[in-house]
Amino acid sequence: MQKIIFFLILLGSVTVNAQKNIYENARFDQLSRNHKVLAILPFLTNLDLKINATAEDLKSLEEKEGYAVQNALETYFSKRKKKKKLSVEFQNTKDTKAILAQNNIDYSNIDVYTTKQLSEILGVDAVISGTIDLKVLLSKGVSTDFSITDYFSGNADYGRIGVKISDGDTGKLLWKYEKEINKKTGKNTTDLIDKMMKLAIRKFPYEKERKKDRKE
Repeated sequence: MQKIIFFLILLGSVTVNAQKNIYENARFDQLSRNHKVLAILPFLTNLDLKINATAEDLKSLEEKEGYAVQNALETYFSKRKKKKKLSVEFQNTKDTKAILAQNNIDYSNIDVYTTKQLSEILGVDAVISGTIDLKVLLSKGVSTDFSITDYFSGNADYGRIGVKISDGDTGKLLWKYEKEINKKTGKNTTDLIDKMMKLAIRKFPYEKERKKDRKE
């Protein structure tokens, strides 16, 4: 019984903490009224690894992690769309990459373009982007074995991720969710995105149930 109570308290605290890390623009409904298609961009990655690597190798690894998050988000949203839970469509990431490449935009220079510019180039109404700071190569998979001593030694801390949605017409930030990454977050990138979005889904602005609650 005590274990059940402890679990419920822990779950409640995690949910409350997730909501605290969520920002939504007060004018979201007005700015997103005509949104139909969103593009998911590769995430800008910062790696702090305890390995000997050249600057070139580190950039290659950061790019790999950034695309892994993009792919994981596409997988997650595809599942939600199949269940008819979302009010918008998502551009196929292969198409996103192809269109960017045709405009000489890749991972190395995408950050010099504004949200408005990228939305116009991609032909979408808004973009999902973000940053991820990592002390591990999450895409390769990490240990989720937990020990209380890990929290004191810092071994449980894998980094931090921030996901944001920006309006294509105005470039304004519409929604943002930030979360710490640790041993309890997930064993790989797909697992991380799946778990973190499930925590935030009640606050995800394009959820059909959420939109229904607003109208009521």
